[in-house]
Amino acid sequence: MDVDDDLARRADDPLAQLLRQDLGPLSVAELEQRVKALEGEIARTRQVIESAVNHKASAEALFKR
Repeated sequence: MDVDDDLARRADDPLAQLLRQDLGPLSVAELEQRVKALEGEIARTRQVIESAVNHKASAEALFKR
């Protein structure tokens, strides 16, 4: 089992808290700010994924030689 598997199960997991947040009280401007922040976080996460994939491919190529 990977250590990261436990993160989603923790009650204080930031992502779980984010998903449970009541959006009803937020204004349109606050919701737009939230979307902008989440889009930025998605882009940052995709960059990390791409970096990890490229690193793995580089390592595999190095050891195949």
